[in-house]
Amino acid sequence: MTGANAPQNSNATLRRRWFGTMSQLDFDIEFFEQLLSRNEAAIEVLRILAELVSKKGQVKRAVELDRKLTDLLPHDPLARYNLACSLARAGRPKEAIDTLSQAILLGYDDLAHLEVDPDLDSLRNDPEFLELLDQS
Repeated sequence: MTGANAPQNSNATLRRRWFGTMSQLDFDIEFFEQLLSRNEAAIEVLRILAELVSKKGQVKRAVELDRKLTDLLPHDPLARYNLACSLARAGRPKEAIDTLSQAILLGYDDLAHLEVDPDLDSLRNDPEFLELLDQS
């Protein structure tokens, strides 16, 4: 379709752009952004999109999406953990450590992963992070 009857953000438009210049990651991000625009409280869409934008290096957007998830799921330890990771990547160590602490209090218990997660590399030498690991 062309002209006034053509959908503005159709999947066909996305496919044409992808086959032209879009990477798979860019295509996926745009696709999930469109899904999110239809339902801003779609938990799984938020989770996937946050992961995708994080992979793309869009840390500010990842923080926004992870914060929205924690607002929607205030007692979800994984949502808190992912927010902490995004905050650490965004260079916000104090908030990241506080959020990690909340995740652990809510039941996050994969401490082996926490100790090696590259998203938390910026915190490895922080005394508060080390103290949190010792307490856990």
